[in-house]
Amino acid sequence: MTATSSETATAAPELPQHEVELSDVAAGKVRSLLEQEGRTDLRLRVAVQPGGCSGLIYQLYFDERVLDGDHMRDYSGVDVVVDKMSVPYLTGAKIDFEDTISKQGFTIDNPNAGGSCACGDSFH
Repeated sequence: MTATSSETATAAPELPQHEVELSDVAAGKVRSLLEQEGRTDLRLRVAVQPGGCSGLIYQLYFDERVLDGDHMRDYSGVDVVVDKMSVPYLTGAKIDFEDTISKQGFTIDNPNAGGSCACGDSFH
């Protein structure tokens, strides 16, 4: 059975996909945080903003909005959204979550970063 034109016309338009990778461990942590908050309507937004010692900083936060120009990918039920201005800076970036005795938190391995500051919170 094929879809009729009226069935395809009512489907929500798909957003373009970004090329940010979210590890299974990071997706699990995001899912756990969302469950703790009791919010299934939130997405993980990853952005690059001016600031920090080296010029640019990463921002990761939960957002219920989907803005014009956003790119989105689903990772086992976790939606990751990147705004159109941040996409070129984050192409190929890998987000992971570490939970060790020396470090706990999300990490971003970004092949586009030309360098970073000593604190590791910003890049250029």
